[in-house]
Amino acid sequence: MPDTWYLKMAYRINIGKKLNLKTPQTFCEKIQWLKLHDRRPEYTLMVDKYEAKKYVADKIGEKYIIPTLGVWDSFDDIDFDALPNQFVLKCTHDSGGLVICTDKNRFDKMVAKRKIVKSLSREYYRIGREWPYKCVKHRIIAEQYMTDNTQLNGKNDLTDYKFYCFNGEPKFLYVSLGLQDHSTALISYLTLDWQFAPFQRDDYKNFEKLPPKPSNFDEMLLVARKLSENIPFLRVDLYEIDDAVYFSELTFSPTSGFMPFKPDMWEYIVGEWISL
Repeated sequence: MPDTWYLKMAYRINIGKKLNLKTPQTFCEKIQWLKLHDRRPEYTLMVDKYEAKKYVADKIGEKYIIPTLGVWDSFDDIDFDALPNQFVLKCTHDSGGLVICTDKNRFDKMVAKRKIVKSLSREYYRIGREWPYKCVKHRIIAEQYMTDNTQLNGKNDLTDYKFYCFNGEPKFLYVSLGLQDHSTALISYLTLDWQFAPFQRDDYKNFEKLPPKPSNFDEMLLVARKLSENIPFLRVDLYEIDDAVYFSELTFSPTSGFMPFKPDMWEYIVGEWISL
């Protein structure tokens, strides 16, 4: 099915409204328009979890990059003996195919293989027609396992700071914690003044009180500006781990553009910040 037809159908199913691609007004409508019309070749590198590290390092420096321990075309190619006791596996083209090993002596390789092989075979582009993923090579990478001694919940979950950037300018962010378990994860939109935003999303539980502000928040803003400059919309995802900023990933279409802001008026307000 052509991308335009597919997105119109998916928008009707997910949003419950007709998709306006001729004069898009809302954030979600403009994200669909960008999927169809903003297709720069470098976007493929930017969403590839392996190649993005090189791209970002060239932009802002190696110190922001979580070390890669290896890259393979198939699960059976992985030399687990060469990996440290703790590591993270993920696929380069997908979202959600994550395996965390905190102790190789208790690591269930078969469970990990089932998850990674399923993720490796998934055509992520087809789900939401997010063009940058269409030509990403399907590979597996192992990353250094990162823990933060200042984490919010006393566990090893890392806190994500996801900045919504419009033509190089961050406007707001959301903080997420515990996304390894979506049933208990916390997500809240915040302003750049570190207050709860006047809009939220209803698919996750919100923080009951403001999470601590990162000590390197100003540095995060500088990184977000640098990585998103000259791009109509880009979400820049970062971590703060042991008082240092690290790059997580770049996203052009959060939730594939099918998660509207609530209340509805903010769909139009945020949509105005995207200049097509």
